[in-house]
Amino acid sequence: MSKQVDMSAHFTGKQLLAFCAPSILMMILTSIYTVVDGFFVSNFAGKTAFAAVNFIMPIIMLLSSVGFMVGTGGSAIISATRGAGKPKLANEYFSLLVYATIVTGILMTVIGIVTARPLCALMGATEQLLDDCVLYGSLVYLSLTGFVLQCAFQSFLVAAGKPKVGLYVIIAASLTNIVLDFVLVGFMGMGLVGAALATNCSEYVGGLAPLIYFARKNGSFFKLGKAPFRGKVLLRTAINGSSEMANNVSASVVNMAYNIVLLNILGENGVAAYGVIMYVFLIFAAVFTGYNMGFSPLLSFQYGAKNKTEMGHLTRTSLKITALFSIAMLALAQVLAYPLALMFCSYDAELCALTEHAFRLFYIGILMFGFNIFGSAFFTALENGKISALLSFARTLVLETGFVFLLPALFGVEGIWFAFLAAESVAVIATFAFIVGLEPRYGYGKLLPRK
Repeated sequence: MSKQVDMSAHFTGKQLLAFCAPSILMMILTSIYTVVDGFFVSNFAGKTAFAAVNFIMPIIMLLSSVGFMVGTGGSAIISATRGAGKPKLANEYFSLLVYATIVTGILMTVIGIVTARPLCALMGATEQLLDDCVLYGSLVYLSLTGFVLQCAFQSFLVAAGKPKVGLYVIIAASLTNIVLDFVLVGFMGMGLVGAALATNCSEYVGGLAPLIYFARKNGSFFKLGKAPFRGKVLLRTAINGSSEMANNVSASVVNMAYNIVLLNILGENGVAAYGVIMYVFLIFAAVFTGYNMGFSPLLSFQYGAKNKTEMGHLTRTSLKITALFSIAMLALAQVLAYPLALMFCSYDAELCALTEHAFRLFYIGILMFGFNIFGSAFFTALENGKISALLSFARTLVLETGFVFLLPALFGVEGIWFAFLAAESVAVIATFAFIVGLEPRYGYGKLLPRK
């Protein structure tokens, strides 16, 4: 049984990284679902099928974003409630949020199946690309409830003091996906159908295993039980988690914008090249998201306990860790650009060259991205969902979407690969302006360590 973590303790930088490591690995393994599907589809089903997966994926992620909203917004509330010395009430909140997630996941499944064809057609998919999008999407939607639960439980397991349990669940789900992709797509040649079925099974493993865990006596802070309906708690969760919702919705809209522009300028090659960039980006983003997923309940607990000294320590340490991650990822992206392009696109020399070139330009923006993700999670942990949502919304939906359409018009196809850098550079200024400007309100201290 995983050891329960004392969330009131002082965490050194190494201890903080160790505490967040399961969440980071959990998010990376979750991202591998999409990467593995893409690898097998690209190499065994061809370029059009590969483009179809990339084309409909933003819509799937948009509908599943409710899980991230409930998980991040809800974990901040239940952690702060525990920090205020109300464990029974926190458990009731937790149970209510899990039940609400199930109902919402079922609703999202219905919406996804009904809207798959018209949305893809609206985005410009035609003929075989459109048919492949609908085929893959309609099958994947059948496990959307499991995936929404999985997304919510990733945060709840950290808030419950059991981050390693979440890691074990995701390892099981990821292995399920990898093995079934190998068998169904690689060995049996089932193409998109096989990839979708592999995803279905893995998402139900990821969503139902934690549900069973919390339904039984488990030694964590929480156990599923009776939960009186509290509309205000659901509303608080929605508002507090709106930043994550906005971030995922906006990211999905941005990906749609990239696909639309690239399909018009470069055709299926452009969509496929961007797909490879996004597969790797999912893993890089998972590092930041996973770290913040682990860090946020700690900050929320100290916020609820009114321990400003620890709030300041956690903030300053996290900014240093984010800087180190950012520099390492930029270097890694430049080194891996050619090998990754070759891994996904070796069957097409032109596509491989395009992917490598775009990869190198796009990933310069990773230097600022981590700080913007931290800023959003930081204010969510402090139950300031409005600021967090504003930062996420402005960064992705307004800035990056705007630059996706503007820069190619000014500089041609090269411009589209710099849209990410341009948006993140502007957004990071706003992020630090809010962190510095709101310090007197929360009392987490100066950004730099005191001498």
